[in-house]
Amino acid sequence: MSLRFAAPDTPALPLHLVAEEALEGWLTGQAPEVAAWVRAMGFTGALGRVLVVPDAAGGIAMGLGGYGSATSRARGRFHLAGIAAALPAGTYRVAGLPEDQAETEALGWLLSHYAYERYRDQSPAKARLVAPEGVDAARLEIIAAGEALTRDLINTPANDLGPDALEAACAAIADQQGARVTCVRGEDLLAQNFPLIHTVGRASAVAPRLMDMRWGQSGPKLTLVGKGVCFDTGGLNLKPGSSMGLMKKDMGGAATVLGLAHMIMALGLPVQLRVLIPAVENAVAGNAFRPGDILTARNGLTVEVNNTDAEGRLVLADALSYGAEDAPDLMISMATLTGAARVALGPDLAPYYTDDTRFAGALEAAAARVADPVWRLPFHTPYEAMIEPGIADLDNAPSGGFAGSITAALFLRRFAGGLNYSHFDIYGWTPSAAPARPKGGVGMGARALLEALPEVLGL
Repeated sequence: MSLRFAAPDTPALPLHLVAEEALEGWLTGQAPEVAAWVRAMGFTGALGRVLVVPDAAGGIAMGLGGYGSATSRARGRFHLAGIAAALPAGTYRVAGLPEDQAETEALGWLLSHYAYERYRDQSPAKARLVAPEGVDAARLEIIAAGEALTRDLINTPANDLGPDALEAACAAIADQQGARVTCVRGEDLLAQNFPLIHTVGRASAVAPRLMDMRWGQSGPKLTLVGKGVCFDTGGLNLKPGSSMGLMKKDMGGAATVLGLAHMIMALGLPVQLRVLIPAVENAVAGNAFRPGDILTARNGLTVEVNNTDAEGRLVLADALSYGAEDAPDLMISMATLTGAARVALGPDLAPYYTDDTRFAGALEAAAARVADPVWRLPFHTPYEAMIEPGIADLDNAPSGGFAGSITAALFLRRFAGGLNYSHFDIYGWTPSAAPARPKGGVGMGARALLEALPEVLGL
């Protein structure tokens, strides 16, 4: 698997992107035998269609990729990636790529070469690309590597990626980028006042832990907090088998912030970066926490447990409280937190919450530029009463089923210390293959954040 561009001086075949409405005009500029071949083969420029034009010796003279219409392009993204997957092996130099889409489409080409091959060889795209003129190839390769890291972590099953292996992955990234990592494990979580992380993870055979990675000596303070539930049985509120099948991806928040952290560090953004990952397995044993238990969090708030399957917000609560103590300029949490977010927005949109309209504006403009869609949902303060059970300060799973993603976000905000805080309730999974996104783990929101950070933090 190579997520890199071909060297600029590599001999390359021309690859012409041709939209449906531009096909006839393009054909008039070609040799008669080329135009005849294209017409004979029924190439229309339909989105994703690929045609190879032979040369006189029976080799490849050029490739054609259908760029569809404005309507068909609006229904998807990474169209060049779909073309890359259908091309024969070789190195290509693309022509006809709209300038405003060059970076996104070139990144999609790189990501079309991603495959998770730990347990079995796969068949990613074989065609290579010379980076389009004007594209920052090195930056895109770093972004692709960060996304691949996220996907690999999510795709790895829990027997090979428990809290200990997630800690090892975090340490490996830190070593690569010159960051520092400390980790609090097992009973030391109680000694150092991380009671909710300990409570959620204590029933597992692998000790719960909190990883703390730091990088950078100057610039604004940016803290990323990622939910690292390496497998979620639901605890004593046991999930049915149909709901447990994808729970290896319940550490998708941790995987996504690690991928984003790789991008930030490798690109050398002038920030003081901190990454906090509470890593646990929500398991069932005699010492598992119970429905009805009342827990006291790091910041002193009490929480009534009304569902042990709402564990992600508990481990994040301690991590957010800890992050807030350092008073960062911006704190962001990412988590595969609620099914309610999926019901509302489906698997492709990353819902996020913020009270900062400037942050929201910068993020949404960035998301549109880099084809990493996000959608703002409200920290709707009138719903605060829904997370207040009366017997304790907070309820981890309000009854009634209304506004589940919003109430979870409001719960987390109680631990963010009044800081500039944003929360992403992501899915982290592509349920069916799409261009540049094979079925499986996927990053959501990270590229949009990377694009927005210079404006948000004044870099």
